[in-house]
Amino acid sequence: MTTFPDHLDRRLVDRLVTSGGGALAVKMGIEFLELSAEHSVATMPVEGNTQVVGILHGGAHVVLGESLGSISSAIHAGPDRIAVGIEVNATHSRSVSEGSVTATCTALNLGRTLTTHEIVIRDDQGRRLSTVRITNFLKDL
Repeated sequence: MTTFPDHLDRRLVDRLVTSGGGALAVKMGIEFLELSAEHSVATMPVEGNTQVVGILHGGAHVVLGESLGSISSAIHAGPDRIAVGIEVNATHSRSVSEGSVTATCTALNLGRTLTTHEIVIRDDQGRRLSTVRITNFLKDL
């Protein structure tokens, strides 16, 4: 079950709940557990998101990180703006072939027009697998 801060725009909450975070997040089995501009957490199964050799696909790490960072940025943006990703990068430190992964997103900068978040992805044993960094532009609707 996802927890939302009380001040969060109900329209954004409704979109997140009804869409599951978007079609790609649903296909990948991403589950959002905590959401705020400053700190967010999500999980994703390894099964179904692997590359040909059976390990979690590097692109799956990026999708998880970008999804979490973009939603956190949208929360910061508020109801009259949207967050548009302008840069994302990932460093993969370790591979995993089973279980699930947990992503923890931390705001590095929450500005008026730009946000930057760092997302650390860990395996079931708490080992760091990947570090994703995303910068979003906050654009008026």
